[in-house]
Amino acid sequence: MTALVLTFAIALLLAVLTSSLASRSALSTTLVFLVVGMVAGPLGLGVVDVSSKAAEKAAEIALFAILFTDGQHAPLRVLRRNWGPPTRALLVAMPLTFAIVAALGHWVAGLPWPAALVLGAVLAPTDPVFASALVGREDVPQRVRHMLNIESGLNDGLALPAVLVFVGLAGGTPEEWSTEPWTLVLEVLVGIALGVVIPIAVVSVLRLPGVGAVPSLLPLGPLALALLLYGVCELTHANSFLAAFVAGSTVATIRPTASDSFRRTGELVSEMAKGAALIAFASLLDRELLVDAGIAGLVLAAAVLLVSRPLPVMAVMVGSRLTMKEQLAVAWFGPKGFASVAYAVIVLFSGMQDAGEVFVLVGVTVLFSVVAHSSTDVAVASWLSRDEDKAVERGDMSAEPLGT
Repeated sequence: MTALVLTFAIALLLAVLTSSLASRSALSTTLVFLVVGMVAGPLGLGVVDVSSKAAEKAAEIALFAILFTDGQHAPLRVLRRNWGPPTRALLVAMPLTFAIVAALGHWVAGLPWPAALVLGAVLAPTDPVFASALVGREDVPQRVRHMLNIESGLNDGLALPAVLVFVGLAGGTPEEWSTEPWTLVLEVLVGIALGVVIPIAVVSVLRLPGVGAVPSLLPLGPLALALLLYGVCELTHANSFLAAFVAGSTVATIRPTASDSFRRTGELVSEMAKGAALIAFASLLDRELLVDAGIAGLVLAAAVLLVSRPLPVMAVMVGSRLTMKEQLAVAWFGPKGFASVAYAVIVLFSGMQDAGEVFVLVGVTVLFSVVAHSSTDVAVASWLSRDEDKAVERGDMSAEPLGT
């Protein structure tokens, strides 16, 4: 534990000291945490060794924190104005990505079809933790940020039931998880309901006579709400990822002042949770990972990043109001991250045949994605912001978010 705390402290300090350089170069705080974790983990000095279960929980908490924070960038008015492209991505591009990854898993990596379908479900969603690097930049066009934010905020929660169903069909029995379709549907509905009901209940209490928060403590209100929501989701087995994003959106809709006051605090909490999860993920990487993946695994990882997301997204964005540059940016920025790690650990302990092979392929793909996407966000943002600045100078209204 001491080694883990010291590793996190060193990574956090380096991330702070290099943040100025990271804001204008290919370096990123994500890479800092990942590299420090790899040096301290089994690939390096071997002083930090986190269990797979602990890594899964760290990834889950980081994902929950990011989703709750990102949800506050998507109040109801934003969802109404920007529903078109994310809906296309969720309902059409994501299933196509699943099919392409499954086909790659079978024909490239040699997995039997049941395991290939599980791999497709695990790697189909994009990750809001790394997409937030682009979503949080004010120099990126609003419609690109809203597109990525809404899509990545919802697809992780929607992917979880698919992962569990396919694990069940492949003969696995995940610990603490149901594989019954109707139970999974109920968990999705309960998660959405909790994401709406709990914020409304808390805000209703704040409106009672004599109840209120001083400005200095106001940011802690949404934080307490998020912790309460996470605990209730754990007790009820509700879909916590959907609950987090919906709750963030609900808070921003009904209590925008609290949301605005929390945003900076939420970003800092999310950044720390992300750093801890990256160190935990690095502890899962050992010298045998790349060897176990083999050439086929490396080819699959590259194809997942370069083909399985970009092609479906470019196809479904035809006819949208996104410019070609914006479509390319959205198509590329579909990182694989903590959701895939958490789901891969579920698969690993499910007893499913070929679970180890699926876990290795996911680990290599996430590693490639972390490096590729975290080192290109500044370049992509600069590339997009040049056109945005020109559009603003011209008074071009197409720079505004659109719902189609």
